[in-house]
Amino acid sequence: MDITALPLFYSELNARFREHQAQHPQELRRLFHGRGRCWPGLEQVTVDWLGDQLLVSLFKAPEPDFIAALTDTLLTFVEQEIWQKSSARSILMQHRGQPGSPIEVIWGELAPEPVVTEQGLRYQLVLGRNQNHGLFLDMRLGREWVRQQAADKKVLNLFAYTCGFSVAAMAGGAKQVVNLDMAKGMLSRGRDNHRLNQQDVRAVTFLGYDVFKSWGRLRKMGPYELVIIDPPSFQKGSFALTQDYHKILRRLPELLTAGGKVLACVNAPAIASQFLIDSMAEHAPSLQFVERLDNPAEFADIDPESGLKALVFVSQKSEQG
Repeated sequence: MDITALPLFYSELNARFREHQAQHPQELRRLFHGRGRCWPGLEQVTVDWLGDQLLVSLFKAPEPDFIAALTDTLLTFVEQEIWQKSSARSILMQHRGQPGSPIEVIWGELAPEPVVTEQGLRYQLVLGRNQNHGLFLDMRLGREWVRQQAADKKVLNLFAYTCGFSVAAMAGGAKQVVNLDMAKGMLSRGRDNHRLNQQDVRAVTFLGYDVFKSWGRLRKMGPYELVIIDPPSFQKGSFALTQDYHKILRRLPELLTAGGKVLACVNAPAIASQFLIDSMAEHAPSLQFVERLDNPAEFADIDPESGLKALVFVSQKSEQG
């Protein structure tokens, strides 16, 4: 990380914060995305606005002089009138390059379990316990797409995590959502997310199982008109994207209705969208590629294939199968 790039960082953060405060100050949003490599020397820095907390994440451990200069930059930022008139309660620095990804309070006071808002929907975050706080901000347009597609549909949400897609689907009028994830604690938080939005959890199922051991159960609960697949790139002992994704794709025809849609996602920088297109053609040829969803503008990347890939496919099988 380049200490001489911090004036540019300050300028960009200032501009994005002012713009965000003018448009939708209570919405959580990425304000600075160094990971997109558009800002030389700042590739390991991101900044997220969590409604009233500013979360600065360092993805590799920098030199101490960089941290000191970055801290001074942030403390200068809070002296601005627009910051002081905002709802801000804290500036936090997460050291993701350190074991446990600890969070340091730079200014103010940490609210460890904030409830945040995205496009009118509410989500519970948890800061300081895990590397990720509970909602992936680059998937905002994916959740919006699901909300637009879900009316009167039965939805299957694989690798559901904290059920952001499920909340969006129910907000869009889904008649039923089935969430599956091995992490039962994350599903419990997903249930809380539904309740935060006054959604009827009787229409939502939470299955804390291994997807590869659950095909019979999922098939029995189907078929589904919308399937969402948003797996981790790698999860020790349970999922490796390039080795295991095809095992899921192979099962899609038996889970989907005729004309059913799939949102299949990959968020590994080294794996391009063509991997999904080719894998689907090989293992589930009855599904046709339709489009790749845009990523939010704030996640600009010098190589679009390095960022999130969210692809839509449609089942072409007949009603008879």
